Amino acid sequence: MHIQRIQVPDFRALKNVDITFEKEFTPRIFPFGSQNGGGKSTLLQLIFVLLHCAGNPDRVEFIQNLLYGFHVNDESGKRKLAIIDIWDGNKTVTLDFFICSESYIVNLLNQDDLHSESYIVNSLNQDDEQVKLTSFYEEKLEKYISLFFIYNFQSAENFIERLVCQVDGIDDIHDVSKFVIELSNKIFLTAHISQIFLFLQPDNRKSLFKTQANNQTNYYQQIKTANSKLPGFFTYDFLAIDILIEAFKKARNDDFAQAVKQRGNYGNNYVKLLDELNNLLSNKKINVEPDLSGINFKIDGDETELYPEDLSHGELKRLCIYMWLKHNKIEDAIVLMDELEISFHPDWQYQIVRDLEEWGATNQYILATHSYELCNAVTPAHVKELDPKLQARTIQ
Repeated sequence: MHIQRIQVPDFRALKNVDITFEKEFTPRIFPFGSQNGGGKSTLLQLIFVLLHCAGNPDRVEFIQNLLYGFHVNDESGKRKLAIIDIWDGNKTVTLDFFICSESYIVNLLNQDDLHSESYIVNSLNQDDEQVKLTSFYEEKLEKYISLFFIYNFQSAENFIERLVCQVDGIDDIHDVSKFVIELSNKIFLTAHISQIFLFLQPDNRKSLFKTQANNQTNYYQQIKTANSKLPGFFTYDFLAIDILIEAFKKARNDDFAQAVKQRGNYGNNYVKLLDELNNLLSNKKINVEPDLSGINFKIDGDETELYPEDLSHGELKRLCIYMWLKHNKIEDAIVLMDELEISFHPDWQYQIVRDLEEWGATNQYILATHSYELCNAVTPAHVKELDPKLQARTIQ
Protein backbone atom coordinates (compact mmCIF):
# COMPACT_ATOMS: atom_id res chain seq x y z
CA MET A 1 0.00 0.00 0.00
CA HIS A 2 1.19 3.51 -0.80
CA ILE A 3 -0.44 6.93 -0.40
CA GLN A 4 0.06 8.73 -3.70
CA ARG A 5 -1.74 11.96 -2.91
CA ILE A 6 -3.60 13.64 -0.07
CA GLN A 7 -5.87 16.66 -0.50
CA VAL A 8 -7.49 18.47 2.44
CA PRO A 9 -9.45 21.64 1.57
CA ASP A 10 -10.20 22.90 5.09
CA PHE A 11 -9.81 20.96 8.35
CA ARG A 12 -8.62 22.70 11.50
CA ALA A 13 -5.17 24.19 10.71
CA LEU A 14 -5.03 22.50 7.30
CA LYS A 15 -5.97 24.75 4.40
CA ASN A 16 -5.76 23.81 0.71
CA VAL A 17 -3.38 20.92 1.35
CA ASP A 18 -2.32 19.00 -1.77
CA ILE A 19 0.71 16.72 -1.37
CA THR A 20 1.95 14.00 -3.70
CA PHE A 21 4.08 11.06 -2.55
CA GLU A 22 5.63 9.52 -5.63
CA LYS A 23 5.42 5.72 -5.62
CA GLU A 24 8.48 5.43 -7.90
CA PHE A 25 10.79 7.12 -5.38
CA THR A 26 13.38 5.07 -3.49
CA PRO A 27 13.46 4.90 -0.55
CA ARG A 28 9.74 5.26 0.05
CA ILE A 29 10.44 7.62 2.93
CA PHE A 30 8.92 11.11 2.81
CA PRO A 31 9.74 13.69 5.47
CA PHE A 32 7.35 16.61 5.53
CA GLY A 33 7.59 19.73 7.58
CA SER A 34 6.33 23.21 8.30
CA GLN A 35 6.83 25.83 10.91
CA ASN A 36 5.12 25.21 14.25
CA GLY A 37 1.34 25.27 13.95
CA GLY A 38 1.29 24.19 10.31
CA GLY A 39 -0.84 21.11 11.00
CA LYS A 40 1.67 18.28 10.53
CA SER A 41 0.35 16.20 13.42
CA THR A 42 -3.24 16.97 12.44
CA LEU A 43 -2.62 15.70 8.91
CA LEU A 44 -1.08 12.44 10.12
CA GLN A 45 -3.94 11.85 12.55
CA LEU A 46 -6.57 12.65 9.92
CA ILE A 47 -5.05 10.17 7.46
CA PHE A 48 -4.68 7.51 10.12
CA VAL A 49 -8.14 7.75 11.61
CA LEU A 50 -9.94 7.87 8.26
CA LEU A 51 -8.06 4.90 6.82
CA HIS A 52 -7.71 2.82 10.00
CA CYS A 53 -11.23 3.27 11.35
CA ALA A 54 -13.51 3.57 8.30
CA GLY A 55 -13.76 -0.19 7.78
CA ASN A 56 -14.33 -1.15 11.41
CA PRO A 57 -17.49 -0.28 13.40
CA ASP A 58 -15.65 -0.73 16.72
CA ARG A 59 -13.42 2.25 15.88
CA VAL A 60 -16.08 4.75 14.82
CA GLU A 61 -15.83 6.60 18.14
CA PHE A 62 -12.34 7.82 17.16
CA ILE A 63 -13.70 9.30 13.93
CA GLN A 64 -16.43 11.04 15.90
CA ASN A 65 -13.87 12.53 18.28
CA LEU A 66 -11.60 13.70 15.46
CA LEU A 67 -14.44 15.38 13.57
CA TYR A 68 -15.93 17.10 16.62
CA GLY A 69 -17.26 20.44 15.38
CA PHE A 70 -16.79 19.63 11.68
CA HIS A 71 -20.20 20.08 9.99
CA VAL A 72 -21.84 20.97 6.71
CA ASN A 73 -21.82 24.75 6.50
CA ASP A 74 -23.36 25.70 3.15
CA GLU A 75 -26.51 25.15 1.10
CA SER A 76 -25.03 22.38 -1.03
CA GLY A 77 -25.50 19.92 1.82
CA LYS A 78 -21.96 18.62 1.38
CA ARG A 79 -18.54 19.49 2.84
CA LYS A 80 -15.34 17.92 1.59
CA LEU A 81 -13.04 16.44 4.24
CA ALA A 82 -10.19 14.74 2.40
CA ILE A 83 -9.33 12.97 -0.85
CA ILE A 84 -6.72 10.22 -0.57
CA ASP A 85 -5.27 8.33 -3.54
CA ILE A 86 -3.99 4.86 -2.66
CA TRP A 87 -1.76 2.68 -4.85
CA ASP A 88 -2.59 -0.96 -4.01
CA GLY A 89 0.23 -2.44 -6.08
CA ASN A 90 -1.76 -2.66 -9.30
CA LYS A 91 -3.98 0.40 -9.54
CA THR A 92 -4.88 3.71 -7.94
CA VAL A 93 -7.96 3.79 -5.73
CA THR A 94 -9.36 7.20 -4.77
CA LEU A 95 -11.14 7.65 -1.44
CA ASP A 96 -13.20 10.83 -1.28
CA PHE A 97 -14.34 11.53 2.30
CA PHE A 98 -17.06 14.12 2.88
CA ILE A 99 -19.77 15.16 5.31
CA CYS A 100 -23.26 15.53 3.91
CA SER A 101 -26.87 15.92 4.93
CA GLU A 102 -29.42 13.14 4.52
CA SER A 103 -31.22 15.19 1.87
CA TYR A 104 -28.01 15.30 -0.18
CA ILE A 105 -27.93 11.49 -0.32
CA VAL A 106 -31.62 11.27 -1.17
CA ASN A 107 -31.20 13.79 -3.99
CA LEU A 108 -28.12 11.99 -5.27
CA LEU A 109 -29.87 8.64 -5.48
CA ASN A 110 -32.84 10.23 -7.22
CA GLN A 111 -30.74 11.68 -10.03
CA ASP A 112 -31.48 9.95 -13.31
CA ASP A 113 -28.15 10.94 -14.86
CA LEU A 114 -26.24 8.65 -12.47
CA HIS A 115 -27.74 5.43 -13.83
CA SER A 116 -24.57 4.72 -15.82
CA GLU A 117 -22.46 4.67 -12.66
CA SER A 118 -22.57 2.35 -9.66
CA TYR A 119 -22.73 2.93 -5.91
CA ILE A 120 -22.96 0.79 -2.80
CA VAL A 121 -24.10 1.84 0.65
CA ASN A 122 -22.43 0.08 3.55
CA SER A 123 -23.41 1.48 6.95
CA LEU A 124 -21.31 0.80 10.03
CA ASN A 125 -24.04 1.91 12.42
CA GLN A 126 -27.24 0.36 11.22
CA ASP A 127 -29.74 2.41 13.17
CA ASP A 128 -33.42 2.21 12.21
CA GLU A 129 -33.27 5.37 10.14
CA GLN A 130 -30.30 4.12 8.13
CA VAL A 131 -31.90 0.71 7.55
CA LYS A 132 -35.08 2.43 6.39
CA LEU A 133 -33.13 4.61 3.97
CA THR A 134 -31.18 1.65 2.62
CA SER A 135 -34.32 -0.44 2.24
CA PHE A 136 -36.16 2.37 0.45
CA TYR A 137 -33.45 2.61 -2.17
CA GLU A 138 -32.67 -1.10 -2.36
CA GLU A 139 -33.49 -1.40 -6.05
CA LYS A 140 -31.65 1.80 -6.94
CA LEU A 141 -28.53 0.75 -5.08
CA GLU A 142 -28.08 -2.25 -7.36
CA LYS A 143 -27.06 0.25 -10.06
CA TYR A 144 -24.50 2.02 -7.92
CA ILE A 145 -21.10 1.34 -6.34
CA SER A 146 -18.80 3.38 -4.12
CA LEU A 147 -20.88 5.36 -1.63
CA PHE A 148 -19.51 3.92 1.59
CA PHE A 149 -21.41 5.19 4.65
CA ILE A 150 -19.19 5.36 7.72
CA TYR A 151 -21.39 6.81 10.45
CA ASN A 152 -24.23 9.22 11.23
CA PHE A 153 -24.00 12.07 13.71
CA GLN A 154 -26.04 15.02 14.86
CA SER A 155 -25.04 18.57 14.01
CA ALA A 156 -25.30 21.53 16.37
CA GLU A 157 -28.64 22.37 14.73
CA ASN A 158 -29.90 18.82 15.46
CA PHE A 159 -29.77 17.81 11.80
CA ILE A 160 -28.61 14.31 10.89
CA GLU A 161 -25.35 14.37 8.94
CA ARG A 162 -23.32 11.51 7.52
CA LEU A 163 -19.66 10.82 6.96
CA VAL A 164 -19.38 9.18 3.55
CA CYS A 165 -16.50 7.81 1.51
CA GLN A 166 -16.89 7.67 -2.25
CA VAL A 167 -14.56 5.04 -3.74
CA ASP A 168 -13.28 5.34 -7.30
CA GLY A 169 -11.09 2.74 -9.01
CA ILE A 170 -12.82 -0.46 -7.91
CA ASP A 171 -15.28 -1.99 -10.36
CA ASP A 172 -16.57 -5.01 -8.42
CA ILE A 173 -19.26 -4.20 -5.88
CA HIS A 174 -17.95 -6.86 -3.48
CA ASP A 175 -14.40 -5.53 -3.53
CA VAL A 176 -15.19 -2.13 -1.99
CA SER A 177 -15.60 -3.31 1.60
CA LYS A 178 -12.76 -5.80 1.16
CA PHE A 179 -10.39 -3.04 0.06
CA VAL A 180 -11.36 -0.68 2.91
CA ILE A 181 -10.84 -3.41 5.51
CA GLU A 182 -7.52 -4.52 4.01
CA LEU A 183 -6.33 -0.90 3.96
CA SER A 184 -7.30 -0.41 7.61
CA ASN A 185 -4.89 -3.21 8.54
CA LYS A 186 -2.05 -1.59 6.58
CA ILE A 187 -2.04 1.88 8.15
CA PHE A 188 -0.03 2.73 11.30
CA LEU A 189 0.55 5.85 13.37
CA THR A 190 3.29 6.29 15.94
CA ALA A 191 3.94 9.39 18.03
CA HIS A 192 5.09 10.52 21.45
CA ILE A 193 2.69 10.00 24.31
CA SER A 194 2.86 13.75 25.03
CA GLN A 195 1.20 14.51 21.69
CA ILE A 196 -2.33 15.90 21.70
CA PHE A 197 -4.31 13.17 19.97
CA LEU A 198 -7.40 14.62 18.32
CA PHE A 199 -9.10 11.23 18.12
CA LEU A 200 -9.46 11.09 21.90
CA GLN A 201 -12.57 12.47 23.58
CA PRO A 202 -12.74 16.28 23.29
CA ASP A 203 -13.48 16.86 27.00
CA ASN A 204 -10.48 14.82 28.06
CA ARG A 205 -8.21 16.60 25.59
CA LYS A 206 -9.25 19.89 27.16
CA SER A 207 -8.61 18.52 30.66
CA LEU A 208 -4.88 18.46 29.91
CA PHE A 209 -4.89 22.25 30.07
CA LYS A 210 -6.75 22.57 33.35
CA THR A 211 -5.18 22.91 36.78
CA GLN A 212 -6.47 19.65 38.26
CA ALA A 213 -3.51 17.28 38.17
CA ASN A 214 -5.66 14.17 38.29
CA ASN A 215 -7.25 15.12 34.95
CA GLN A 216 -4.01 14.19 33.23
CA THR A 217 -4.45 10.62 34.45
CA ASN A 218 -7.72 10.50 32.54
CA TYR A 219 -6.00 11.67 29.36
CA TYR A 220 -3.18 9.12 29.51
CA GLN A 221 -5.66 6.41 30.43
CA GLN A 222 -7.50 7.27 27.22
CA ILE A 223 -4.27 6.86 25.27
CA LYS A 224 -3.85 3.42 26.84
CA THR A 225 -7.42 2.54 25.92
CA ALA A 226 -6.90 3.82 22.37
CA ASN A 227 -3.81 1.63 22.06
CA SER A 228 -5.93 -1.41 22.90
CA LYS A 229 -8.68 -0.52 20.40
CA LEU A 230 -6.50 0.75 17.55
CA PRO A 231 -4.03 -1.98 16.50
CA GLY A 232 -2.20 0.47 14.26
CA PHE A 233 -1.61 3.09 16.97
CA PHE A 234 1.65 3.08 18.91
CA THR A 235 3.49 5.48 21.21
CA TYR A 236 7.26 5.08 21.19
CA ASP A 237 8.10 6.45 24.60
CA PHE A 238 9.24 3.36 26.42
CA LEU A 239 10.97 0.07 25.71
CA ALA A 240 8.34 -2.65 25.84
CA ILE A 241 10.25 -5.35 27.71
CA ASP A 242 7.39 -7.80 27.23
CA ILE A 243 7.73 -7.47 23.45
CA LEU A 244 11.46 -8.17 23.70
CA ILE A 245 10.92 -11.22 25.91
CA GLU A 246 8.18 -12.52 23.61
CA ALA A 247 10.53 -12.14 20.65
CA PHE A 248 13.26 -14.14 22.36
CA LYS A 249 10.79 -16.84 23.40
CA LYS A 250 9.52 -17.11 19.85
CA ALA A 251 13.07 -17.32 18.49
CA ARG A 252 13.87 -20.06 21.02
CA ASN A 253 10.72 -22.00 20.14
CA ASP A 254 11.42 -21.66 16.42
CA ASP A 255 14.93 -23.03 16.95
CA PHE A 256 13.57 -25.98 18.93
CA ALA A 257 10.89 -26.71 16.33
CA GLN A 258 13.57 -26.69 13.67
CA ALA A 259 15.70 -29.07 15.72
CA VAL A 260 12.80 -31.50 16.02
CA LYS A 261 12.07 -31.27 12.31
CA GLN A 262 15.73 -31.68 11.32
CA ARG A 263 16.53 -34.28 13.99
CA GLY A 264 18.84 -32.27 16.20
CA ASN A 265 20.04 -29.38 14.05
CA TYR A 266 18.97 -26.26 15.89
CA GLY A 267 18.20 -23.07 13.99
CA ASN A 268 19.90 -19.72 14.56
CA ASN A 269 16.83 -17.51 15.13
CA TYR A 270 17.77 -16.77 18.75
CA VAL A 271 21.39 -15.88 17.92
CA LYS A 272 20.30 -13.80 14.92
CA LEU A 273 17.85 -11.76 17.03
CA LEU A 274 20.52 -11.21 19.69
CA ASP A 275 23.01 -10.01 17.07
CA GLU A 276 20.47 -7.68 15.48
CA LEU A 277 19.64 -6.03 18.81
CA ASN A 278 23.31 -5.70 19.78
CA ASN A 279 24.03 -3.98 16.47
CA LEU A 280 21.50 -1.30 17.37
CA LEU A 281 23.50 -0.30 20.44
CA SER A 282 26.81 1.40 19.79
CA ASN A 283 28.79 0.12 22.78
CA LYS A 284 26.42 -2.09 24.76
CA LYS A 285 25.27 -5.69 24.61
CA ILE A 286 21.91 -7.09 25.62
CA ASN A 287 21.67 -10.02 28.05
CA VAL A 288 18.60 -12.16 28.55
CA GLU A 289 17.86 -13.82 31.89
CA PRO A 290 18.26 -17.63 31.63
CA ASP A 291 14.57 -18.15 32.42
CA LEU A 292 13.57 -15.41 29.93
CA SER A 293 12.03 -13.35 32.72
CA GLY A 294 13.91 -10.12 32.01
CA ILE A 295 16.83 -8.43 30.31
CA ASN A 296 19.80 -6.26 31.18
CA PHE A 297 22.71 -4.72 29.33
CA LYS A 298 26.49 -4.58 29.66
CA ILE A 299 28.98 -2.10 28.28
CA ASP A 300 31.60 -3.64 25.99
CA GLY A 301 34.62 -4.60 28.08
CA ASP A 302 32.80 -3.97 31.35
CA GLU A 303 30.86 -6.53 33.40
CA THR A 304 28.78 -3.88 35.15
CA GLU A 305 25.10 -4.64 34.64
CA LEU A 306 22.86 -1.94 33.21
CA TYR A 307 19.09 -2.01 33.18
CA PRO A 308 16.69 -0.37 30.71
CA GLU A 309 16.41 2.74 32.91
CA ASP A 310 20.19 3.17 32.63
CA LEU A 311 20.08 3.54 28.84
CA SER A 312 19.53 6.89 27.15
CA HIS A 313 16.09 7.82 25.85
CA GLY A 314 17.48 7.71 22.31
CA GLU A 315 18.86 4.18 22.74
CA LEU A 316 15.61 2.91 24.18
CA LYS A 317 13.60 4.60 21.46
CA ARG A 318 15.68 3.07 18.66
CA LEU A 319 15.26 -0.39 20.16
CA CYS A 320 11.57 0.29 20.67
CA ILE A 321 10.93 1.28 17.03
CA TYR A 322 12.89 -1.69 15.74
CA MET A 323 10.97 -4.14 17.92
CA TRP A 324 7.62 -2.53 17.07
CA LEU A 325 8.20 -2.98 13.34
CA LYS A 326 9.61 -6.48 13.65
CA HIS A 327 7.27 -7.82 16.34
CA ASN A 328 4.16 -6.70 14.44
CA LYS A 329 5.62 -7.83 11.09
CA ILE A 330 4.77 -4.47 9.55
CA GLU A 331 5.31 -4.96 5.81
CA ASP A 332 3.87 -3.35 2.66
CA ALA A 333 2.23 -0.84 4.96
CA ILE A 334 1.77 2.92 5.32
CA VAL A 335 3.62 4.06 8.46
CA LEU A 336 2.96 7.59 9.74
CA MET A 337 5.55 8.83 12.26
CA ASP A 338 5.27 12.11 14.17
CA GLU A 339 8.48 13.90 15.21
CA LEU A 340 10.56 10.75 14.99
CA GLU A 341 13.75 12.72 15.63
CA ILE A 342 12.97 13.66 19.25
CA SER A 343 15.69 12.34 21.65
CA PHE A 344 18.02 11.42 18.76
CA HIS A 345 21.47 12.95 18.29
CA PRO A 346 21.72 14.70 14.86
CA ASP A 347 23.79 11.76 13.58
CA TRP A 348 21.01 9.35 14.57
CA GLN A 349 18.40 11.68 13.05
CA TYR A 350 20.21 11.23 9.75
CA GLN A 351 20.75 7.50 10.33
CA ILE A 352 17.14 6.70 11.22
CA VAL A 353 16.14 7.01 7.56
CA ARG A 354 18.57 4.23 6.64
CA ASP A 355 17.35 2.25 9.65
CA LEU A 356 13.72 2.41 8.51
CA GLU A 357 14.71 1.40 5.00
CA GLU A 358 16.57 -1.62 6.39
CA TRP A 359 13.99 -2.62 8.99
CA GLY A 360 10.98 -2.40 6.66
CA ALA A 361 11.96 -1.77 3.06
CA THR A 362 8.49 -2.56 1.67
CA ASN A 363 6.77 0.09 3.80
CA GLN A 364 5.99 3.69 2.92
CA TYR A 365 7.03 6.10 5.69
CA ILE A 366 5.58 9.60 6.03
CA LEU A 367 7.50 11.51 8.70
CA ALA A 368 6.29 14.78 10.24
CA THR A 369 9.51 16.45 11.29
CA HIS A 370 11.43 19.59 12.21
CA SER A 371 14.79 17.92 11.55
CA TYR A 372 17.05 19.21 8.77
CA GLU A 373 19.30 16.18 9.29
CA LEU A 374 16.45 13.80 8.66
CA CYS A 375 15.40 15.71 5.54
CA ASN A 376 18.98 15.71 4.26
CA ALA A 377 19.04 11.90 4.43
CA VAL A 378 16.83 11.77 1.31
CA THR A 379 16.70 13.76 -1.93
CA PRO A 380 15.08 17.22 -1.89
CA ALA A 381 12.22 15.83 -4.00
CA HIS A 382 11.33 13.43 -1.19
CA VAL A 383 10.74 16.30 1.24
CA LYS A 384 7.22 17.76 1.35
CA GLU A 385 6.06 20.95 3.08
CA LEU A 386 2.94 22.50 4.53
CA ASP A 387 2.36 26.22 4.88
CA PRO A 388 3.89 28.05 6.66
CA LYS A 389 6.92 26.42 5.07
CA LEU A 390 10.30 25.95 6.72
CA GLN A 391 12.91 28.62 6.12
CA ALA A 392 16.40 27.64 5.01
CA ARG A 393 19.02 27.77 7.72
CA THR A 394 21.67 30.44 7.45
CA ILE A 395 25.16 30.04 8.82
CA GLN A 396 26.36 33.04 10.83
